[in-house]
Amino acid sequence: MQVVFNPEQIPTEDYETAERLRSEWCIQVEGTVRRRPAGSENPALPTGDVEVMAQHVTVLNQSLTPPFYITDDVDADESLRLRYRYLDLRRPAMQNNLRLRHQVVKYIRDYLDGHDFLEIETPILIKSTPEGARDYLVPSRMQPGSFYALPQSPQQLKQLLMVSGVEKYFQIARCFRDEDLRADRQPEFTQLDLEMSFVNEEDVLGLIEGLYAGMIRELTPEFKVKTPFPRLSYDDAMARYGSDKPDLRFGLEMADASDLAAETEFRVFHGILDRGGIIKAMAVPGQAGLTGSEMRRMEDTAKEFGAAGMSHVRVTGEGSLETLADRDTLFSPGLRMPVEWVRRLAERAGASRGDLIVLMAGPPKQANQWLAAMRDHLAEQMQLADPNVLAFAFVTDFPLFEWNDDSSRWDSTHHPFTAPAPGCEGMLNGEDLSAIPSRAYDLVCNGSELASGSIRIHQREMQERIFGILGYSPDQVSERFGHILEAFDYGAPPHGGIAPGIDRLVAILAGADSLREVIAFPKTQSGSDLLFGAPSSVDATQLRDLSIRVVE
Repeated sequence: MQVVFNPEQIPTEDYETAERLRSEWCIQVEGTVRRRPAGSENPALPTGDVEVMAQHVTVLNQSLTPPFYITDDVDADESLRLRYRYLDLRRPAMQNNLRLRHQVVKYIRDYLDGHDFLEIETPILIKSTPEGARDYLVPSRMQPGSFYALPQSPQQLKQLLMVSGVEKYFQIARCFRDEDLRADRQPEFTQLDLEMSFVNEEDVLGLIEGLYAGMIRELTPEFKVKTPFPRLSYDDAMARYGSDKPDLRFGLEMADASDLAAETEFRVFHGILDRGGIIKAMAVPGQAGLTGSEMRRMEDTAKEFGAAGMSHVRVTGEGSLETLADRDTLFSPGLRMPVEWVRRLAERAGASRGDLIVLMAGPPKQANQWLAAMRDHLAEQMQLADPNVLAFAFVTDFPLFEWNDDSSRWDSTHHPFTAPAPGCEGMLNGEDLSAIPSRAYDLVCNGSELASGSIRIHQREMQERIFGILGYSPDQVSERFGHILEAFDYGAPPHGGIAPGIDRLVAILAGADSLREVIAFPKTQSGSDLLFGAPSSVDATQLRDLSIRVVE
């Protein structure tokens, strides 16, 4: 609100006070609201048509000169902004982010309340049961040598609530994971934790689709959302996009070209295929005319993603693929094939005349990763993704297990409480456990994973079999998970749920590049709190009371 101090209309003392006012001072003004003079309106402000003619001003508190200008176009280093977060939060953009976050959480609560869910809090101090990232540990003073853990998620607690007869539970849950951080990770984060009894996959997915679609229509109608959300199996997502969290705002779909590559005399392809690798192709529309230097830059980019290299075929000219001639095909060095082969490759990749076909070769996991990274890179370079579109999708039927090369063992793809797909229980006795589909599902949007969930195991015998495959001894199972196995002996109902991340959702809706922009008091990428100076050392007396000694 603009305030006008007229020396002819206020006491001299108040006018002198007004002359001393500086940026960020906290003041109290008494006066008359009036329309601004014609031509002085400010349409950029909600109050731009009016102003206050001050009659009295009181300084409630002065301010030091701020360490940076408190405006939305602030150019201060992020570490400085986090050090003075209480000033950074005064910026209109940050206020809007906090307001949006509040509205998102309120909408979630109202929506789930309307669907007969109960909001139930679960403990923050729990037992350490490592099955994912590292736990944050809290020492017990009254039981020296024993520790609580901060929950990575309320997974077992919400399943126990299902055993307790609470058929629909949710919680805006604080979760903690001691892991390496990135722009989209924080050591403490917030998720919507949700669980239901007597449900199948479609019950959970339908509920979440209704929640997200309705929320965006009401809170951020500037975004376009297509419903129903597409359903992709994990295998389909990996085959077409090389990723289990594909950005569906653009095409650039992939195709397996291993059989066609085998027909070539290109030794690189044959070496990869002989070692069990694959060759995947992706058509890039309208890019057949790239110059040699542009192609070399693209190949350098592929190497930055980890690939040894990248091959290509240019399908030039106009007309249909049936009229393709030798002069219309240009190849990477060392790769040369007849027109008929190029025509089949183009049909496989969905390419037309004027398109570039890129080929990536490698072990299946790595080839998908490299080509998926190239897909995202090209989409950004070609501006294919509409920033006003939120392309949601559900990815389903994840593998139940994945092989851990470092530990030479099987790990759960999601977590050990995920149920195998119906009819696949007998496959648990086989050798290739990676072929067993699970009842797990993710919600993805614009290349980010927003939620992960599954239908859970609810029978003790099945849960014990899964723990055994994961390498837990009977004693370890009893020590770490005995409480939930015992609960399953008391008529546990079938149940399932999902846990959408609230920080990441708000960041997408706010157009923020980092989760730190939508969290009031976040940590840095090293896990430090620059405002409070945490983590920090503690007094020796505190350590002695906890029976802890720090070893350098």
